[in-house]
Amino acid sequence: MATDALQKTTLRVEQLGVSSQAGVDALFSELRSAADAEAAQIRGPESLEAFRVKWLGRRDGISSRISENWLKPAPPVMKKFVGAGLNQLRTALEASVESAKNSVADIETGPPIDLSLPGIERPVGTSHLIRQTYEELERIFLAIGFSVVEGPEMETPYYNFEALNIPEHHPARDNMDTFYIEGSGGHLLRTHTSPMQIRTMEKEPPPVRIIVPGKVYRRDNPDATHGFIFHQLEGLAVDYDITFCDFRGVVDYFVRALLGPKVKTRLRPSYFPFTEPSAEVDVSCHVCGGSGCRTCKFSGWIELFGSGMVNPAVYGFVGYDPKRLSGFAFGMGVDRLAMLRYGITDLQAFFQNDVRFLRQFP
Repeated sequence: MATDALQKTTLRVEQLGVSSQAGVDALFSELRSAADAEAAQIRGPESLEAFRVKWLGRRDGISSRISENWLKPAPPVMKKFVGAGLNQLRTALEASVESAKNSVADIETGPPIDLSLPGIERPVGTSHLIRQTYEELERIFLAIGFSVVEGPEMETPYYNFEALNIPEHHPARDNMDTFYIEGSGGHLLRTHTSPMQIRTMEKEPPPVRIIVPGKVYRRDNPDATHGFIFHQLEGLAVDYDITFCDFRGVVDYFVRALLGPKVKTRLRPSYFPFTEPSAEVDVSCHVCGGSGCRTCKFSGWIELFGSGMVNPAVYGFVGYDPKRLSGFAFGMGVDRLAMLRYGITDLQAFFQNDVRFLRQFP
């Protein structure tokens, strides 16, 4: 009967043989039963929209056809019964659509969210501790007029050794200390960032003030304080009036900016082929204040980096006049600085990618 009623919505009420209120009520009861059965089969947005258009669509919906074919042409005595039945049907259909919308929303979004529950903490990535240390060092030197340059990690013996006044027989050039690349025509992995001193002075006239961050490679057995890959920061300043006092002032400024205003410095005589005179820079222990502890091996001082005035022989490789020019250079291990500043005792922790270690330095 419900199927018959749906098919006959295009006929007039008189043509359906309905002539009383009871007949109208029975007809609309069949339609509501059919609508309820179809509403129960709604499973998603598409079937919901199809149901709405079929029953409530303005152009060809069943309720619209009832209004056009049953209500408008009905005899006056039947209009009130058909109108009442149509209103009740529309109310029931609209309720079915709203109920289906809520059911579909629950299916799509899942159970309601309890806003009182704590949120999910998403881990946020940060720069590696070595990268953070590099950025701090660069900030310090950029503030006093240095610029940052970078160079190749694969070098020639000329730039890595010869032009830096390191003679052919020097132990550092032995393959026990240096990684030579087989089949490359004598190329090697740079053992320091100092080759960029030569490359920069070849291209730029004085004055020159640069720092050179980067990875370097040496044949060291990995342990708590050594590795075959480590990080270095080279510095060079060359001009017409630079003295050893200028060099000492830059060292003091850098150390206090990095480790605090109370840290003291001292210079110890040393030897490097590309500086003359050469000096090791020591700092008073920032842990014990110079009184002696395990960090400074109870000496009160910590060796920080090597440095000195540029050897005049180096100027000959780049066409600078050693009688008119002077300058200083220094090279420091960034890994060592990070270990001192953050109290890290094992160099290998930088390379093991242990998230528990990395999360300590956001």
